[in-house]
Amino acid sequence: MRMPVPLPHAHRLLNHGPVTLVGTAHGGRRNVMAAAWVMPIDFEPPKFAAVIAADTLTRELLQASGECTLMAPTDAQLALTHTVGTQSGRAGDKFERHGLTATTGATVAAPLLDGCACWLECRRIPEPHVESAYDLFVLECTAAWADDTLWRDGAWQFVAQGPRTIHHLKGGLFFLTGEARQAPR
Repeated sequence: MRMPVPLPHAHRLLNHGPVTLVGTAHGGRRNVMAAAWVMPIDFEPPKFAAVIAADTLTRELLQASGECTLMAPTDAQLALTHTVGTQSGRAGDKFERHGLTATTGATVAAPLLDGCACWLECRRIPEPHVESAYDLFVLECTAAWADDTLWRDGAWQFVAQGPRTIHHLKGGLFFLTGEARQAPR
């Protein structure tokens, strides 16, 4: 079940560097794509940077709507993550094609894909030069959610045999988030 995460803790949801799904919607169209380069860049208000290529439907919808969702898929969604990261949304609705279910965000119209570890609702902070030169988008988080079986007391709680977030290496090769370890004090 989705539980709200206080905005001052939103950066913790993606700080460990998982593959991120980017959801967008505008004018009756919607899309989801996988992005390997998404990271937190500020605490309050929480902001994220995401690289979104110029020729993607996701970028077109993000620029038109000014909003998106960022989601961390789990290992149960590994094949789906690879698929939505390698197929264009211009070839048809990925949600219909792959039987994906989603809800609409509380503060944005972009989709929140079911089954993820976390969901962040974001608004674009326009930076035309940076977007054009580097494909880099600055996003302010307006609402944050986490799967209550994986997030407790303001931190991820991955168990050995349970769901984990995923990290992309190259060419469809992924690894799972590993065991947490505390540094000596």
